[in-house]
Amino acid sequence: FYISIQPIYFSCSNSIIIFYFDGIILICQSHEQLPDELECLKAPLQDYSTVDCCIGEEVVVVKVPGLPGNRVVFACTGPVNRDYDDVRRFSDAAANGIKRAMKAGMQRPLLVCPPHSSYAKNTLVAVLGALHVLYTVRNIFFFFFVIYIFTFHFISFNHQNDILDENREACDCPIDISKLHCQGPEKYRQNTPSAISDSPVTVVSNLNTLEKEYPCLAAVNRCANTVPRHQARVIKLLYCGEGPIQQTLLVVGKGITYDTGGADIKAGGIMAGMHRDKCGSAAVAGFFQILAKLKPKHLKVVGAMAMVRNSVGSDCYVADELVVSRAGRRIRVGNTDAEGRMVMVDLLCEMKEQALQEVSPHLFTIATLTGHAIRAMGPHYSIIMDNGAAQRSGNALQWQKAGEMLGDLFEVSTIRREDYEFHKGKSEYEEILQSNNLPSSATPRGHQTPAAFLIMASGLDKHGVDSDKPLPYSHIDIAGSSGPFPGVPTGAPILAMATKYLEL
Repeated sequence: FYISIQPIYFSCSNSIIIFYFDGIILICQSHEQLPDELECLKAPLQDYSTVDCCIGEEVVVVKVPGLPGNRVVFACTGPVNRDYDDVRRFSDAAANGIKRAMKAGMQRPLLVCPPHSSYAKNTLVAVLGALHVLYTVRNIFFFFFVIYIFTFHFISFNHQNDILDENREACDCPIDISKLHCQGPEKYRQNTPSAISDSPVTVVSNLNTLEKEYPCLAAVNRCANTVPRHQARVIKLLYCGEGPIQQTLLVVGKGITYDTGGADIKAGGIMAGMHRDKCGSAAVAGFFQILAKLKPKHLKVVGAMAMVRNSVGSDCYVADELVVSRAGRRIRVGNTDAEGRMVMVDLLCEMKEQALQEVSPHLFTIATLTGHAIRAMGPHYSIIMDNGAAQRSGNALQWQKAGEMLGDLFEVSTIRREDYEFHKGKSEYEEILQSNNLPSSATPRGHQTPAAFLIMASGLDKHGVDSDKPLPYSHIDIAGSSGPFPGVPTGAPILAMATKYLEL
């Protein structure tokens, strides 16, 4: 699709009857509870309800002479005020509505989603839900040359006008950046500068530099390095807003371009979908695209994307190897399929070193890291874990609240003493055990222990609340929230991050 998206601002003098459009998509809780501005739709929907009792349960197309396209697609959210309801009711309804509109042949729909007193950004959430449906994977462009032009407009009411006008481009960033998911390290590097305008991009590709600066990453890269198109890249991004810096974010994203599992190979059919193991890096790139568009002041963001392929072959790294991390910690490899923590840990150490010189720093790792995250919280939720310094500021709960605004939802987990003990070296040869030899989904606390490993192996444990220079750090596991395969990537946790730090 070629998609155009524009807001139409509602006022008393701006009639809903705009004949440019070929149909209306109405998103609301009930056809009986429409605002006064949409009074013209109440009677037709009420009449339709007398012949079809499914009007509130299924998406329906109602003929309404005199309106654009003479038709209204009504997608009901259902109740939104129960204990377990959240703003996703609006995105789900919009997604279903846009699907039905496309089946009905609409190419220029007008999305109408009245404001709701309990959800300040429900219209923006509805727009995002519709855009998610309209996303087309990059691969399709390689085989089809017909461009289907789909012009998508929406009505904005009252106080949401300014929010939607300022952020209508930024809300599309997670969808744009996820088109990079099918690429290898070098192709990803080539496309990143064009995807992220106005942000300095530095690429580390020299093997000697990788081995010296990022030894754990280099161990994973060793086998892939024999194939030029599979060779690792570290992509560094920087945003520095206008004015005095008040906060600094240092973000590392896992970018495993393909995960075979390595020597501990993903057997039994579980390798399918592992080209999506780079969603953490995609999230970093997507956040920088939003920064480039919105240009927030007083904020500095440092990003690092660890683009590595976890290959299997004669020179692959194996269990029992001893690797000395950038922080000088001796690590025994326990499972080559735990490569995500390996490629991030030295970059996290480098960020730690820089954070000591920054204003109000906070470090993050973002990764599709563990199957245990899906087992523990389900397939639709990101998990955030704070170290002591971050926990004292209430960071995880703030992320959870921010995520609820736009439907990018979080669960909060805690890093406990057992997680650190799990990764302590089991012999005199190593200080830290990288992993056990079981899948994370079969390991107690399987999504929490990797956070402890990252803290220990990067040297962040020397900057806890008991130190002279505590550094806030949070680990975000998006294995469940990144999206299904087959299916469309979600862009999590970009919206939550933008809401928290940019007031999206």
